[in-house]
Amino acid sequence: MAIKLNHTIVNVRDKQKSADFFTEVFGLAPAQPFYDFLSVDVANEVTLDFCDADYDPEAQHYAFLVSEAEFDAIFARIQARGIDYWADPAKREKGAINRHFGGRGVYFEEPGGHFLEIITRPYEK
Repeated sequence: MAIKLNHTIVNVRDKQKSADFFTEVFGLAPAQPFYDFLSVDVANEVTLDFCDADYDPEAQHYAFLVSEAEFDAIFARIQARGIDYWADPAKREKGAINRHFGGRGVYFEEPGGHFLEIITRPYEK
């Protein structure tokens, strides 16, 4: 059997706020309740299950491979909302996008403090 990621729990202080932000910026269907979670479907049969934490969760990094058209749409929503973004994970290149491996990439934060990234080409290893 091939091993595939099925879901991951995203601990945040306000699951509704974070799930709404994520689905709106990424242009996805609204999150669906699943037990104590708000579950967001992304491609390749993976869900992000947003969960209210009663502590301040450590910020995590989530990177998403998107098409050029999806990048344009997501990036337009980031800019329209006035969300800060960076070309690098160290936040040294504010207001810029990167062009790694012939694609485009940008980093930004969601309301729960997690660091999101969209890229149009996978990183070469």
